[in-house]
Amino acid sequence: MEEKKLDIKTLIGFGLIMLLLIWMIYNQTAEQDAQAREKEKKEQIDKVTLKTIPEGSTDATVKDTAVADSVTTAEMKSALGAFAYSASLPSAKGGTTAIENELLDLKIANKGGYITAATLKNFEQFHKGSNQRVELINKNNADFNLQFQTKDNRILNTRDLYFEPQLSKEGENTVLAMRLKAGPQQFLEYRYVLKPKDYMLDFSIRTQGLSNIVNTAKPMGLEWQLKSFRNEKSVTYENRYTELIYEYEEGKDDYLGQGSDEAEKADEVTYIAFKQHFFTSVLLTDTPFKTAEMVSENLVKDEKVDTLYTKNFKANMPLEFKGGELSYNMNWYYGPCDYKILNNYDRNLDEIMPLGWGIFGWINRFVFIPAYGLLSGFIPYGIAIIIFTILVRLLMSPITYKSYLSQAKMKVIRPEIAELNEKYKKDPMKKQQETMKLYSKAGVSPMAGCLPALMQIPVFYALFQFFPSYFDLRQKSFLWADDLSSYDSIAHLPFYIPFYGNHVSLFPILASVAIFFYMKMTTGDQSMAQPPQEGMPDMSKIMKIMIYISPIMMLIFFNNYASGLSLYYFISNLITIGIMLVIKNYIVKEEKVHAIIQENKAKPKKQSKFQKRMQEMMEQAQEQQKARQNKK
Repeated sequence: MEEKKLDIKTLIGFGLIMLLLIWMIYNQTAEQDAQAREKEKKEQIDKVTLKTIPEGSTDATVKDTAVADSVTTAEMKSALGAFAYSASLPSAKGGTTAIENELLDLKIANKGGYITAATLKNFEQFHKGSNQRVELINKNNADFNLQFQTKDNRILNTRDLYFEPQLSKEGENTVLAMRLKAGPQQFLEYRYVLKPKDYMLDFSIRTQGLSNIVNTAKPMGLEWQLKSFRNEKSVTYENRYTELIYEYEEGKDDYLGQGSDEAEKADEVTYIAFKQHFFTSVLLTDTPFKTAEMVSENLVKDEKVDTLYTKNFKANMPLEFKGGELSYNMNWYYGPCDYKILNNYDRNLDEIMPLGWGIFGWINRFVFIPAYGLLSGFIPYGIAIIIFTILVRLLMSPITYKSYLSQAKMKVIRPEIAELNEKYKKDPMKKQQETMKLYSKAGVSPMAGCLPALMQIPVFYALFQFFPSYFDLRQKSFLWADDLSSYDSIAHLPFYIPFYGNHVSLFPILASVAIFFYMKMTTGDQSMAQPPQEGMPDMSKIMKIMIYISPIMMLIFFNNYASGLSLYYFISNLITIGIMLVIKNYIVKEEKVHAIIQENKAKPKKQSKFQKRMQEMMEQAQEQQKARQNKK
């Protein structure tokens, strides 16, 4: 019985000890949980910028919140100075404000106050039917920042600060004022005005009541940056025409970015455009930027690899204070590189289009753009290119006729020139004199064949600039080409050929075949027209090689170019072949040319003052040469 009682007592004691241990563990865990909750609460309070006290809160909660707000406000005041006021407003919680019209959809962020999304409603990326709208700004590819110094030596960046949005209407215009506040009536303001059916926004930057807060002895530094999205199917072609264009010193313009990484500095800059081949983002200012430092960084390191971005553009400009305040009236343009649209703004924005300099640009602006625009206004774009090509070749046909006639005349007198070369082979000066006399008697000019060819160069170059830049060709189809502004692929290659690409375009093949037959037809006449000169290379051999090199060069070079340009050259070469056959067989016949030359020889020729002077100079040179030989 004693042993039994002992066992019961032991069990009771053991149970009491276990209960005690459980109670101690529970209390410790509860204390740890309470500490964790208190720590989490403190962390949450530390993150609060400003909170209103909800109804029904206990005195303890009010006291804790007031303490937290006091600490946070002191920290913000220390970091931001007077601009801590903006961080205390309800708008200091992020978010965006959307404004839009029939053409543009824009989003402006509270943090930074700048445009974080710009979408063009009426255009699609890559190809028609992709259902992917062209986005000039999105996914943090752009930045707009003002850096400034306060009176108490703080360096602040607007991209890190919160603006207060105020959305309103002025007639049909949508107005958004974004204010970075240092007090109720002290602020830096970005003001956006979006008009109906317009790609251009009014934009202004101004300050009010900040002369005692901001150090106005130093200008604010404006920083604008954009990584340009790829929007076309050929990254090679698009990147070639993606560049930074700027206007400076009252109307001058320049560009950078067609090569690799480039940097430039300019004075008195009135606009900067970050151009993405067929679309562009432009910042214009009524008050010129005193200086602008611009950078273009090529992001396409390997053209064989698909990419999201093409180039990274940056621009830094100082904004000068006047009377202790800042006031700049500007504009933003987000839209297509369409000559008609850009030119209508009368702000020199048509220079964004790479139409060529000097006479090349004039031909495009005043001839090709109006003519092709008229044709494409009532017939399909591909057919318009064909008719446009026919008109250009017909206008150039008199030059073609003059060139061929000159070649025919030179061909007729070639035997006589060969005789003179043989007769005076030991006297180059005399040979030259007699050759010039023969040209004069026959009424032939050796330059007559070169001048028509030179006259065609401006037209050729202007068209070379026109087709890649003409916005209306974008995503317009013709036959197998689904986009006349890009290549017309008929086959995709499983490998990449350097300089050629990984696809086969048909229009360049057709253009190369046409130029081969054209050169085959004309090279013989050209070689016969130009007799070999002593000491000079035999041009006939060079031309025979060029018959094969030129088509191959065209095939390689145009494979990634706009199919509209290849279509033009294909039709142009066909028409030129036809014109040459008509001239050769029905207009300029060798027998008639020979008769004309003989008739010219029989007529007494009166030398012009220039010819007479040239002959006198050659005779003097010949006499001097004989005198030197006699002295020897």
